Amino acid sequence: MKNSQKIPSRTSAARFLFSALVICGAVIPAATHAQDIAKTHTLFMGADISVVLDNQLYAVKDVSGSSWVVDVNGKARVVSARGGPIDLKVTPSLKLTEISATFVNLNATPASSFRNDPSTNLTKALDNSADLNAGYQSALTESQAALVHAQNLASYTAGVSNLAALENPRQGLIFQTPQDGALNANASTARLATALEQTSVSAGSDLEMTGERGLSPGNEAMDVAFEVSSQHRLESPFVVTITRFHPRGTKPGTVQRLVFAKALGPIDSRPVAVHFYEEGFPPAFELQGFEIHLYNRGEEVATNVSSKRVELTRDEAFEYVKMGYIGTHKDDTLAAVPAMGKLPADLPARLADGKYGDTYYVRVSKDGLADELFLDAACTKKVGDPYLESVIRNIRFKPALDRGKPVDGVAQIKLSQLAI
Repeated sequence: MKNSQKIPSRTSAARFLFSALVICGAVIPAATHAQDIAKTHTLFMGADISVVLDNQLYAVKDVSGSSWVVDVNGKARVVSARGGPIDLKVTPSLKLTEISATFVNLNATPASSFRNDPSTNLTKALDNSADLNAGYQSALTESQAALVHAQNLASYTAGVSNLAALENPRQGLIFQTPQDGALNANASTARLATALEQTSVSAGSDLEMTGERGLSPGNEAMDVAFEVSSQHRLESPFVVTITRFHPRGTKPGTVQRLVFAKALGPIDSRPVAVHFYEEGFPPAFELQGFEIHLYNRGEEVATNVSSKRVELTRDEAFEYVKMGYIGTHKDDTLAAVPAMGKLPADLPARLADGKYGDTYYVRVSKDGLADELFLDAACTKKVGDPYLESVIRNIRFKPALDRGKPVDGVAQIKLSQLAI
């Protein structure tokens, strides 16, 4: 029986019925307002993948076919395994994203590669045997016809010899040539009969050899199939699979990893069927674990099979970002900066018309919330634009820090440069 790992279509997310949400040891205040109940973000355990080149780590930005694409000094470089093994580093990493995708009918099963698949080899063998047997049958037919002709010739020459003997009783067998012909015909008949027997044996022998060639050395590939969709259109997606396996014949407990990448076409809300084989495994390997990660333009996307997946409201997601920021800058003094938010759909058109292209200054509380909006760094000239103020208030900021402690501050902001 083949080892297989059936991937569930949905993993259960941890949910807490408390006044706070606990994620990886951090306590995040739960949302209390009705407008904040919607789960807009996903926190999950992803994988950062880097290629080692000249003792330097380069983050993977894309996949071309089954080759990795990294950024080296601002230039894309394709790294292919055709030139030899690639030194990869895979680092687990907690990630937060608004974009998510769904895998359906995800199945990963050890299998034989196409060139070693028993059914494929059997089909090839049967085709070859059919061709060989067709040739043998033709040879048999020709040989049988030659044999009948030889037998008829032998009978004919024997009759001629007897007739000559009767006509010349005193001189014996006068017609030496017909006699020689009869002997030659008899010899040819014997050789043809032997050839027929040998031809039959060759056909049987080849069929036996074909059966031996059809034997598989053991599974040395992974058969991966799934359907994937996303409510957010993914223009340049690729998948990375991480397979943990035990090589046959190694010590118990020995586990190795094989990392495989495959570029996909654009993904949207309509499920796309994907099926491929991963090769390069040792024969008869034992599957220990399987992960699949989805990326778009180099950024990992949360999926329903992501590890340690937790859905968050926008406010919960912001608390997670803010605490991580404060935790990594314990002794720093920094100005407030935009962290995340939801910009209105009509803002790009307004920016394209030349509106709101100025640099603005926002008073930000120590909690990272926007207050008043000004045209100058000294915060003396208020903007007084209701639309613009509503845009700013939907943005959350990493608070200003004074030697690691959150304080009220001022953030400089240019809407045309925001990518949040």
